[in-house]
Amino acid sequence: MNEIIVKSILNKQKKRDSWFLTEYTLNPYQGCSFNCLYCYTRGSKYGIEMKVSIKKNAVELLDKQLSLRAKKKEYGFIGLASATDPYLPIEETIQLTRRCLEVISKHRFPVHLLTRSPLVLRDVDLLREIDEMAILPDDLAKKFHHGVIIGSSFTSLDNTIAHRFEPNSPVPKVRLQFLSNLKRQGFFVGMNCIPLLPRITDTDESLTALIQSAKEYTIDYVLAGSLTLFGNEPADSKTLVLKIVERYYPELLKRYQLTFSKADYVSASYQKNLDKRIKTKCSEFGVKYGIL
Repeated sequence: MNEIIVKSILNKQKKRDSWFLTEYTLNPYQGCSFNCLYCYTRGSKYGIEMKVSIKKNAVELLDKQLSLRAKKKEYGFIGLASATDPYLPIEETIQLTRRCLEVISKHRFPVHLLTRSPLVLRDVDLLREIDEMAILPDDLAKKFHHGVIIGSSFTSLDNTIAHRFEPNSPVPKVRLQFLSNLKRQGFFVGMNCIPLLPRITDTDESLTALIQSAKEYTIDYVLAGSLTLFGNEPADSKTLVLKIVERYYPELLKRYQLTFSKADYVSASYQKNLDKRIKTKCSEFGVKYGIL
């Protein structure tokens, strides 16, 4: 396994993320073996190779950086992870994410975990400790009372569609099951319907299935976002997704090509309409939209 030395491990955001409440991001690994074709890191300015590397000095660096932040009382949610999943298969033996969580617990920072893997259940002991002991920023503590948020991403509940676009990820039902398990253990959990694929997984039928499952599995909140595609190189998200669309959804290819030839994002009107539709579905099933 490739090991790398990094100069910094904790990244401070310019401002708190309004969706995820994070003020820091942390990625113990570089690269991702789940191989989601639409991943924003493929071809974007954040681009990284999919080959997984271990940040050898991650734990020591994190301890130093959090110690300085704690002394200044600069507490805030740490997003773990923003560019790769913190619970890749290699984590089962390397335990780098777990060791980072131990440091986070030591310095009493809150954490927002984003993962598709049931391996997160291994660390319930540490997560409970963080949930109980974390110090939140004063303004956030007045309206939010959790030190741990755990979310998982869903493009579709259809295994066939999921496999086409995220070939190495745990299947959607597994994600729902571990979220429900964590919810029963008292954690605050969310379903991130991101990205929803135009005319493939943003249909009324697909949205209904997603939100209904959030209700059935007692998920605390839902977030939803549309597709972004970057780059024109062979391994970039735009190239890879268009190939899958051409193969399995040829009737949509021209529409996708037209949309993403002009920009990396869908139109503002599409996004606005999608937000309205997903919020309507959440209201229909009595599911909360958004963390706050």
